[in-house]
Amino acid sequence: DKVLIRIKDLTVEKADEVVWVRGRIHTSRAKGKQCFLVLRQQQFNIQALVAVGQHASKQMVKFAANINKESIVDVEGVVRKAYQKIGGCTQQDVELHVQRIYVISLAEPRLPLQLDDAVRPEVEGEEDGRATVNQDTRLDNRVIDLRTSTSQAIFCLQSGICQLFRETLIRKGFVEIQTPKIISAASEGGANVFTVSYFKSSAYLAQSPQLYKQMCICADFEKVFCVGPVFRAEDSNTHRHLTEFVGLDIEMAFNYHYHEVVDEIADTLVQIFKGLQERFQTEIQTVSKQFPCEPFKFLEPTLRLEYREAVAMLREAGVEMGDEEDLSTPNEKLLGRLVKEKYDTDFYILDKYPLAVRPFYTMPDPVNPKNSNSYDMFMRGEEILSGAQRIHDPQLLTERAQHHGIDLEKIKAYIDSFRFGAPPHAGGGIGKYLVTMLYLGLHNVRQTSMFPRDPKRLTP
Repeated sequence: DKVLIRIKDLTVEKADEVVWVRGRIHTSRAKGKQCFLVLRQQQFNIQALVAVGQHASKQMVKFAANINKESIVDVEGVVRKAYQKIGGCTQQDVELHVQRIYVISLAEPRLPLQLDDAVRPEVEGEEDGRATVNQDTRLDNRVIDLRTSTSQAIFCLQSGICQLFRETLIRKGFVEIQTPKIISAASEGGANVFTVSYFKSSAYLAQSPQLYKQMCICADFEKVFCVGPVFRAEDSNTHRHLTEFVGLDIEMAFNYHYHEVVDEIADTLVQIFKGLQERFQTEIQTVSKQFPCEPFKFLEPTLRLEYREAVAMLREAGVEMGDEEDLSTPNEKLLGRLVKEKYDTDFYILDKYPLAVRPFYTMPDPVNPKNSNSYDMFMRGEEILSGAQRIHDPQLLTERAQHHGIDLEKIKAYIDSFRFGAPPHAGGGIGKYLVTMLYLGLHNVRQTSMFPRDPKRLTP
């Protein structure tokens, strides 16, 4: 009949109460007739004292001291106010005086990595010679690594991004949809697709839900979004590329100008940033202890620059590039620093990309045919969304596909979806893992993918 209390709820208001707590043995230290344990639950922990006395024998103290780290235990104890702040614990004002302890699940005595090493800032490890844990060791033993306070905080915050995304768009009148991930032709007409056996023929894993989002707009849903996996067969081993990730996708019909859509997407991201600031300060601070970073800054309304303005800023900084040349990754990062210096924001939009560097389905700019009605959004100098007004006229779409040398037969279903009346519309896809990484100022998307997939990793 016992009721288990969460460690995060053990505060001075619970002082002198007898409680039951379930947690993992994070550390144990025997000292004479006493044993100090640290019990951990997700990113919260508390000091527990087992001392010889009315409720504990010498054998119990010895038993507690010898329970393997990471074992799960149930503890009955009295919450006591601490005489001084307890360093190293999230619950610093109270400790637990143990009366009974039961082992629920015994961990093996040898761990593949130590959690204290896994949360140590790398700079500190380098300075004093203490161990840190490299990325491959973390990913090879992901179940243990995910128990660290940093990982717990990262993925709680990432869950918040999804929640805020849904909340904001539903409030704006969007409908959530789910789209097929097994498709008959490459989503974007490209070669970077995974082919799978499909009964007596072949199929592909979807590179994007774009076709189906657009079909829903043609079916008069007007505003749709989806959250789901995206697959890219790109042999890229960088800090930001994965072969499978979760996309936050938006598509919307507009009345007069595609900037209606740009503004809705930008505001959605701003609402996410504001929600993270308001609801997830504990998680943000937990991550910053291991990975220090300046707080994420953004403006309302969001800064929007035209591509030509970005090129001018880069040229002024000494970069040589043509008017219709795409931004390289180093130039994107440099531009991010220049924008931060000039406008004091980590989040901005680049609008009116050159048509030559955008996909065939991108609507040309009606004023300047060398430009397009397309845009990217950036966080800390890295792209997190690529979007555009889509061509909704089948004849123009056919002409643009031929211009790009695309086999029309392979995209026939895509073009045909616009033959029965399609409203002007635009949209984009956001990388959830990248938003998490860049908001927290982390340096590798594998830190924000729970079980990452890349060209060299297919397990665990």
